[in-house]
Amino acid sequence: MNRPSNPHMLTQAATPVGTHAGYMPGFGNDFETEALPDALPQGMNSPQRCNYGLYGEQLSGTAFTANPPERTWCYRIRPSVKHSHRYEKIDLPYWKSAPCIDPDVISLGQYRWDPVPHSDEGLNWMTGMRTMTTAGDVNTQVGMACHIYLATESMIDDYFFSADSELLVVPQEGRLRFATELGIIDLEPKDIAIIPRGLLYRVEVLEGPARGFVCENYGQKFELPGRGPIGANCMANPRDFKAPVAAFEDREVPSTVTIKWCGQFHTTKIGHSPLDVVAWHGNYAPYKYDLRNYCPVGAILFDHPDPSIFTVLTAPSGQPGTANIDFVLFRERWMVMEDTFRPPWYHKNIMSELMGNIYGQYDAKPQGFVPGGTSLHNMMIPHGPDREAFDKASYSNLGPDKLDKTMSFMFETRFPQHLTPFAAKEAPLQDDYIDCWTSLEKKFDGTPGKK
Repeated sequence: MNRPSNPHMLTQAATPVGTHAGYMPGFGNDFETEALPDALPQGMNSPQRCNYGLYGEQLSGTAFTANPPERTWCYRIRPSVKHSHRYEKIDLPYWKSAPCIDPDVISLGQYRWDPVPHSDEGLNWMTGMRTMTTAGDVNTQVGMACHIYLATESMIDDYFFSADSELLVVPQEGRLRFATELGIIDLEPKDIAIIPRGLLYRVEVLEGPARGFVCENYGQKFELPGRGPIGANCMANPRDFKAPVAAFEDREVPSTVTIKWCGQFHTTKIGHSPLDVVAWHGNYAPYKYDLRNYCPVGAILFDHPDPSIFTVLTAPSGQPGTANIDFVLFRERWMVMEDTFRPPWYHKNIMSELMGNIYGQYDAKPQGFVPGGTSLHNMMIPHGPDREAFDKASYSNLGPDKLDKTMSFMFETRFPQHLTPFAAKEAPLQDDYIDCWTSLEKKFDGTPGKK
């Protein structure tokens, strides 16, 4: 028998950074990546001279003394002060920040919208942003805004970053590429992306027209929720979040950088691409996540659990157990509970719930809530299944039933969500949505045991 000359020789993985080309796995990991060999200093952050003539620079996502700190060291062709010049204020009239309270708009109630239609006008990531609701206050760094994005054109020599917020992007139609300082993220429906505050990027339309949802988080950054008794498995697993490997441009071309700062937009002109980070290491980075990797948990005997079991990401507030934002996913899953009303029950609570439909049919609203559509049920406003969903769930045969070909989500916040003038007056509001509960009947007649 022929034996290896060294019986202890190991076979090394061909892809040491992970199993997905172009990405590194793990949520909150301390990554390191370089686009050129030996561009990343080893054993220290700030050498006297960086290799290749690069500049060392730190991007901080928290205060220096926060525990744990969130920061990334970048080794770039130019320091980012070269990407900032004199600023000129501009107007992006459809992108609003909190507080945005119009005295002529009533936000109290139950609202639902058809998909915001595409325009004949060419729109990019910035000009195509349509704010639906705002909550909290961008200046005090609490709350959120919910937007619909419409994009038909790529940003060419145009770049953007938000000093106000991180963005959670939920595509519904089309494909986008986020060319960021720290690498490239390609995004399509059933994916999400998290773009950190302060990270500069360009958005390209790979397949259009593109439409989707954006949660703009003013507060503490998104993190994985505590699992409690659920334990270490199911829900969203850290390994399924992917951060990009380093990628850079070295282009001398007139460019524009747009900055969102305290709800206002400013531009500055520079003479080169600012996507010039050749290597980086740290834990403050963009991510993508495939929602099909989310493993739902649920009741297997009786009762419908709280929607909190479907939380993908949460942005904490200062009040334990009450989030600034929860991102909740309702995807395909089995329903097996006995003697149970299986759709979400009628309820009102202190959280304000904005929902979006990525594809398929939502079980509590089989009609009217279409892919690309949006609904809002504000704090302490009652809501629940319509008549059709109630009757079907009350009298159907309760064998195992799979909710199939469906994916909806919820942006939930502890703050009231105020409608923007666009949501109230221009977006395709379903004026008859409130009527979906009109035909619910009084069934009580005082007879004991009646069901």
